[in-house]
Amino acid sequence: MQSSPEVPWWRRGAFYQVYIRSFADGNGDGTGDLAGIRLRLDYLQSLSIDAIWINPWYPSPLRDGGYDVADYVDINPLFGTLAEAEALIAEAGARGIRVIVDLVPNHTSSEHAWFREALASPPGSPERHRYVFRDGRGPSGEHPPNNWKSVFGGSTWTRVPDGQWYLHLFDPSQPDLNWENPAVRSDFCDILRFWLDRGAAGFRVDVAHGLAKDPALPDIDYAPVDPELDSDQDRVTARSEHPHWDRDAVHDIIREWRAVLDEYPGSMMVAEAWVADWSRLARYLRDDEFHQVFDFDFLESDWDAARLREAIDESLVGARSVGSIPTWVLSNHDLVRHATRYGLPPGTSSKPWLLHGDRSDLDPAVGLRRARAGALLMLGLPGSSYVYQGEELGLPEVHDLPFEVLDDPVWVRSGHTEKGRDGCRVPIPWRVDGPSFGFGSDGSWLPQPAGWGEWSVEAQDGVATSTLELYRRALAVRAERMISDEDMTWVTTDADVLCFERGGGVVVAVNCSGRSVARPPGTILVASDPGVGDMLPPDTAVWVDRA
Repeated sequence: MQSSPEVPWWRRGAFYQVYIRSFADGNGDGTGDLAGIRLRLDYLQSLSIDAIWINPWYPSPLRDGGYDVADYVDINPLFGTLAEAEALIAEAGARGIRVIVDLVPNHTSSEHAWFREALASPPGSPERHRYVFRDGRGPSGEHPPNNWKSVFGGSTWTRVPDGQWYLHLFDPSQPDLNWENPAVRSDFCDILRFWLDRGAAGFRVDVAHGLAKDPALPDIDYAPVDPELDSDQDRVTARSEHPHWDRDAVHDIIREWRAVLDEYPGSMMVAEAWVADWSRLARYLRDDEFHQVFDFDFLESDWDAARLREAIDESLVGARSVGSIPTWVLSNHDLVRHATRYGLPPGTSSKPWLLHGDRSDLDPAVGLRRARAGALLMLGLPGSSYVYQGEELGLPEVHDLPFEVLDDPVWVRSGHTEKGRDGCRVPIPWRVDGPSFGFGSDGSWLPQPAGWGEWSVEAQDGVATSTLELYRRALAVRAERMISDEDMTWVTTDADVLCFERGGGVVVAVNCSGRSVARPPGTILVASDPGVGDMLPPDTAVWVDRA
């Protein structure tokens, strides 16, 4: 699993994302927890991964899945204790697995002590200065300070009893911190050290592009949003001149964090940064800033060879321009699972489809076939890769969750026009049957669909043709053969086929077409379809050894 000694482990590492509420329930209360993760460490080790990234585990009212943090230096009692977190870090480390903590610096929970103190203090006080409070517009300040729109829908401003307004780019329960305040910067450096001192290997940084705001708080001239397209404001309006996304001042903050991490050799941080293009994204990867940044352009590309190749080339060129390497990902806790996305017709926007799309448009078999091939594409590329829990089982999106069980604030804040992200967060199945398919000893905080057990670890473990065994094989071969270099060379072939050779003599071929094509010569190392022989069937991928 470990990269060659002269290369930092994270630069070519394989990471596994644990959405803690939905991974494994160790105490039978229906919610995933630290005890559950500890019980499943052998499973994680079987995947040949280098690290796990755990979504927020802090005390929180869970109005946004833990991204509303009430205390950055403790563990939510629902998930366990600080001592259990330290034990997990040690036990994972004994298996060669590092632990990456989720840092949420743009905002806190409205229940954080800092915000409660701000509400109890007068306008202009140091306590208020930790957040972005402003007087309103209009004769009595009755209108918000500007017209900014929340990512979750509605205004970014909420008024408090004394008449001032506070900024929240997301939910009203998530007030934005004021990163012009030196106290905020100092506190977060202390938070980084707190977790690094306990053995954490680094941080995934939430909304890394959103910390700096234009002090003038100008109105935004919003372009009309096509209702058939994804409408997240952090993607639609992410550009360099934007008053609260991807501003130059954010890089000063990042450099302060990097200086702290440099005190802890081997530590790293990865950015969630939705920005306009690689000319902006590369700035986050300069040698005194982030170690990694997620490549969302690759993730969002349709199943189309030309589009995927373009995304790959742009990423390689952009990252290399600052001496870095891309970080690949196909799914995460915020997006429709790729086994479902790939099963929809080309050009279909999955978010509106979740709510009102024609269910007959979905071809689950095609989606899974492409998802398996996509895994070999992603894991075959030079750089680091992130696997979202359950994708190694081929899990689809649970697109038919009843409205009454939806937990994501997007559903309410959007006025019931966006279903939200719950469908990719349904607890994963471990056993073929049982009250929660082995997730725990009882139910689960989100309902699992009937038949969920057929996707389970138990159903796939040891079955050579299963998606689980495909991932295990691919990750093991990747660790053995494909992290000794960072080179790749495109091999001239069919326009509908992605084919490239890695420095170690491994050729990756992905057939994105609807017809069979000749596969590259050599010994098959891994194939996404057991039927691969001399020909590569539609929507399949293969790794071959040319050595």
